[in-house]
Amino acid sequence: MKKTEETGKTPAGGRLYRAFGKRALDLLFALLLLPPAALLVLPSMAIVKAQSPGPALFIQRRPGRGGKPFLLFKLRTMISRTEKDGRPLSDMERVTGFGRFIRALSIDELPQLLNILKGDMSFIGPRPLLMQYLPLYTPAQARRHEVRPGISGWAQVNGRNALSWDEKFALDVWYVDHLSLRLDLKIIGMTIRRVLNREGINADEGVTMRPFTGGGGQAGHG
Repeated sequence: MKKTEETGKTPAGGRLYRAFGKRALDLLFALLLLPPAALLVLPSMAIVKAQSPGPALFIQRRPGRGGKPFLLFKLRTMISRTEKDGRPLSDMERVTGFGRFIRALSIDELPQLLNILKGDMSFIGPRPLLMQYLPLYTPAQARRHEVRPGISGWAQVNGRNALSWDEKFALDVWYVDHLSLRLDLKIIGMTIRRVLNREGINADEGVTMRPFTGGGGQAGHG
């Protein structure tokens, strides 16, 4: 979000978007997208159930704005952690073929429209990570929780899990400081291009990323 050179303050239009406009647009577009999204989510849920045992939805507590926990909804894309003989499976082995397909198209993220309607999330914002990371953040890194988490974000369209954790958090905080309608529209456009190119935007921490353990310089790609 730009600040005027004369005062160092955020322009009134930017403050209004942050305070009211962003949430209003989230609600409007979540309501508009919910019916067509259901046409993709409901048959996908049936395929997930038919392909492997377990619930069709993956539900997990994640930290939202201010670190407040909420229940995040996604389509399940993985099987259980062990083979029938008890052998533990790696995270990559657990992802199903259909799971990879819906991840590539970000269909697994569509249930998060419900999170947006509830006020837990926004379309654009830092990705919600894991609850156990909260005490590991530096004060600067923790600023990523000053806004609602998003389905896509500035870090996701600028390298995603190829970045180190420090780089990801720096991009998240940059977004917090520069949040604006123009920036959100830019991220939406970049996200759509990535999805159409089947690059995806939603690499889950447990599948392709090393856990964050605090400190600096950790690679985000596993």
